[in-house]
Amino acid sequence: MIWAGELMKSFNWEVESEKQWDGLAASWNSRSRGMWQTGSRKDIVPFIRKFVPPGSHVCDLGCGDGIGSEKLAEAGYVVTGIDVSEEMLEKARLNPLNGNITFCKANISDSGSPDHAFDAVMAINSLEWTISPYESLEEMGRILKPGGYACIGILGPTAGPRVNSYRRLYGEEVICNTIMPWELERLAEENGWKKTGEYGVFKKAASKHSLGSLPVELQQSLSFMWVFMFKLLK
Repeated sequence: MIWAGELMKSFNWEVESEKQWDGLAASWNSRSRGMWQTGSRKDIVPFIRKFVPPGSHVCDLGCGDGIGSEKLAEAGYVVTGIDVSEEMLEKARLNPLNGNITFCKANISDSGSPDHAFDAVMAINSLEWTISPYESLEEMGRILKPGGYACIGILGPTAGPRVNSYRRLYGEEVICNTIMPWELERLAEENGWKKTGEYGVFKKAASKHSLGSLPVELQQSLSFMWVFMFKLLK
C-alpha cells in the first residue's frame, strides 16, 4: 500500500497535469468546437464584449486546443493563449484560424508574461485545475493592466462528481482543485477584485424552470457552470 504522505513526496502537479491533458487532447478537441459554438461556452465571448472593447489584448489562460482563443480573435481581440499541455497547444497551433494568435506553454499560476501586459484575461474551467486558485488570481492581477478584467468560468455543483478531485479526501495530491462559485467570488473580492457581471449555465432539466426568480446563491447551487467578470481594483 502507498500511503498518502509517500504519494505527496513524489507528486509533481505540473507534470501530472500535463500528462492528463496530453492524454485527453484528442477527445477534447473532438468536442470543444461544439462547446464554443452551440454548447455551454457559446455565450462567453459575447459576455466579454460587454466589458472589453475589440482591439484589446486578451490572454486565454488554460486555452486548451485554442477554440476559445479562435473565438476571441474572431471578435476582434489580440490574443495570447497559455496552457500546460503541449499536445493541446499543438492542436491549437495547427488550427489554420489561429494564425495570428500566440500560444505559449506555461502554468497559469506562473504564466511567464510581463507585468501589466493584458487588458483582460479569460480562464474557463482552468482556475480549478491549478494547484492554488489564489496564486492563479494573483498571477492574473500581475499580468493585467490596472482596471483590467478577468472572465472566469468554473464548474458548478451540478457538473457531476469530480472524479479527478475525489482522492483528496484520502489526503492525496490531485490536479483538480474543486471550487464553488461562492468561494471564488469571496476569494476574488478579498484580494482586490470587484464583481461586475455574472451568469449561469444550467443543465436542460434545470433550465426548464424559472431560475431567474431565485436568489443568486440558489442559482449558483443549481448551475453546471458559473461565469464571472471581475474588475481589477489594485
